[in-house]
Formats: sequence, structure tokens, C-alpha cells
Amino acid sequence: MQDVDHHVARRMRERRIMLGLTQQQVAERIGVTYQQAYKYEAGGNRVSAGRLFAIAQALGVGPAHFFEGLATRPAPEPRERRMPELARDFLNLPSRGLQEAIADLARALAGP
Repeated sequence: MQDVDHHVARRMRERRIMLGLTQQQVAERIGVTYQQAYKYEAGGNRVSAGRLFAIAQALGVGPAHFFEGLATRPAPEPRERRMPELARDFLNLPSRGLQEAIADLARALAGP
């Protein structure tokens, strides 16, 4: 599979995770099986233009979202792949106070 296909698959997964959706939920929204949704995200199957449009609608973005950053950045480092999950977990903390404490800790660890 080409780099662009892997990029699109990665962007699909990132967006799904940021929305807190399961692969099953996305599959139901776009009218495919869970297995097919998994293959799309894993890069095992290419996504047709029509299906990409349906996925974009299901995830609340335009089709161009999946191509953003394609020509401007290299393949992500492993830590970059964790960022959508980290963002989701941060937003799911039970209080604003905890979010602020974690943000302060991150700033302190990052240094000046």
C-alpha cells in the first residue's frame, strides 16, 4: 500500500479516537462491517472516494482532513501516534482542576 493510503488510514484512526468512537460505531455509521472498518484503519484495504466521503461525514470532517499534512511531514514518531489518545484521555478527566494540574505538571517537566 502506498504512503498516502497509510496516511489516510492513520488520520481516520486519529479522528475516531479523538471523538471517542469505537470501530464498531464508525462501521455502523458508514454501513460496513466492523472487520471492514478495521481493515480501513489498519491500511489493509484502500478506501474508495465514495467511502471516504461517508467516513468524513461520520467523523464530522471534510474529506480533505484525511490528507492534511501529507506532503509536509514525514511518518510520525511512535509518540505522535499516542497524541490523539492522550488528548481524549485528558478531556475525559473528571474535573477541570485535574486537567489544570496535569497541564501544569507537563509544563514543569518540559522545562523553559
